[in-house]
Amino acid sequence: MRLGSLMTQVIWIVAAVLATFTVGYVGYSRYLARFVDLEEDRDTPAHKYEDGQEYVPSKKPVLLGHHFSSIAGGAPIVGPITAGAVWGWVPALLWIAIGNPLMGAVHDFVSLSGSLRHEGKSVGYIIGQYVGEGGKKMLLWFAFLTIILVVAVFALVVGIVFNAYPEVVTASSIYIVLALVFGVYLYQLNGPFIPVTVVFVAGVFAAVWVGIQYPLALFELAGDAAHDPGTIVLLSGTGSWVPGAAALGGNTAAWIPVIMIYGGIASALPVWVLLQPRDYLSSFLLYTGVGGAALAIIVGTLLGTASQPLVIDSSISAFEGFWGVDAVFLPLFPLLFITIACGTISGFHSLVSSGTTAKQLDKETDARLIGYGGMLGEGLLAAVALSTLAVWGFGDPAGGIGAALPNFASGGGVILTSLGIPESVGAVFMALVLVSFLLTSTDTAVRLGRYMMEEIVGTTPGRTDTGLNADIGSIARGRYTNPIVQIVPAYLMVISGQWVVLWGLFGGANQLLAALALLTATVWLANWDETKQLVSTGVPMAIMVTITVLGLSWLAFYENIFLNLIQGGAETTGAAISSAVQAALAIVLIVLALALVRLGYRNITEARGGPETPAAEPGDD
Repeated sequence: MRLGSLMTQVIWIVAAVLATFTVGYVGYSRYLARFVDLEEDRDTPAHKYEDGQEYVPSKKPVLLGHHFSSIAGGAPIVGPITAGAVWGWVPALLWIAIGNPLMGAVHDFVSLSGSLRHEGKSVGYIIGQYVGEGGKKMLLWFAFLTIILVVAVFALVVGIVFNAYPEVVTASSIYIVLALVFGVYLYQLNGPFIPVTVVFVAGVFAAVWVGIQYPLALFELAGDAAHDPGTIVLLSGTGSWVPGAAALGGNTAAWIPVIMIYGGIASALPVWVLLQPRDYLSSFLLYTGVGGAALAIIVGTLLGTASQPLVIDSSISAFEGFWGVDAVFLPLFPLLFITIACGTISGFHSLVSSGTTAKQLDKETDARLIGYGGMLGEGLLAAVALSTLAVWGFGDPAGGIGAALPNFASGGGVILTSLGIPESVGAVFMALVLVSFLLTSTDTAVRLGRYMMEEIVGTTPGRTDTGLNADIGSIARGRYTNPIVQIVPAYLMVISGQWVVLWGLFGGANQLLAALALLTATVWLANWDETKQLVSTGVPMAIMVTITVLGLSWLAFYENIFLNLIQGGAETTGAAISSAVQAALAIVLIVLALALVRLGYRNITEARGGPETPAAEPGDD
């Protein structure tokens, strides 16, 4: 079924998203800000517990840059591109345009607001305040397992981009160094903010040119493939000996542990050293990439200045049917809704909002722009990703992540020609935009995993452990040792060669975590004041629980157990073991989530319909 002839211009994708997002921010976010009683003069956790390490008050633009960079990883790019290719661009667009302002942005905002009211604590801590220690531990373990999946998928995606665009390796290295210098200048030397921002931002953009001149790779490509002339190859051979090289290619597989080690080191540093300045600088890349691409679509459509017409490619249908394109057999419901996780609603964002952002918020009222507005920004990124698919086309939807990511850079390069930017430069720039998202999200995820384990094992409030002591608890939560606890299983899952299947598992777990974060917000509101309505959080929570449980059940019982194990789809022993592990993990996540939903529902009914007991004030311990 092809409806594309009715509306073939890509501009309609961007226009639809901008319309619904504007209504959401101007109207709904203002209502939500009043609903949770944000006050400009009330002390935030960043001021109450300022320690120069984790609790650091941040300027609104700096924190917005960090938050946006942290939440906007590869997922809002890969998901829309893959979903659009499988089921058509119309279902993907509708889920982004409607689901984001009504569900995703609400989820991010209430997660941030709830954490503010509970001293910057995580969603796990908050749920524990109302349903007990058992509920807290269940949510924290769920979040920690999801974090491992995030680290695995994002490190893989960076490796794929580094392999496809060696120019980005050089550019990324330069902007990380610039961020380190900028952090020292800003926080230690206390120099002027705006003039130096101009200088360092110019340096980040100049890094794109340097990367084009001096691309970097770890290994040569195998077979007939070869890097572009002038690429600096650091190691000899094709890297066939690297674990995972058979499935991913030696160069890609070699980059993955490098990215994971970087994430571990970056997560252990104080936030002012790298996290805040890097995210602030990279935000200019992100704003330019997302906003520039959206502007280029408008200009190119109205003025016809693009290198090719900005219309939907013939390979992309408006609607491919409930079961998707002929090459796949995937039901639109529920799988589309977990394929596009980030960009519409993402549980990972609740960990960012309540894990790092809440500890750096200068004023409560900043939460509206950063929480609700930041998620709208990610939704716009998802719309731009869908637009690159529409312009460039996508011939192999079964190729998953590996096929989707180069599409974003290539299609983005075509779109940016509308503004007079050469396609070769635009493609590298868009690839750098993607990597800046991914690197930020990767080390933020590792840092959040440490926060989760700190709350599981226990630690002194406002303090972190080095992990260099001999006891297991210290090692598990330590700033220097906890990253190892996350990286090792993440690395083993990636090199298994089952990374395409991992994407579905990641999406389902991520969305189910979002449902649990919305459950946490609903429980908080129910106990805060009996007059507080529960529709804004309760309805999205119920919808996401249903979608994600069904989606994970499909992946566990049909894809992994039936197709791979019973029917023999897993052709190797390693693939069979990976399928069994993934099925078991999906089932564990479902059981944990349903048990927590049961506890939360019991608390809500008691708070609203049980015996008269004093309602808990926000932040009561």
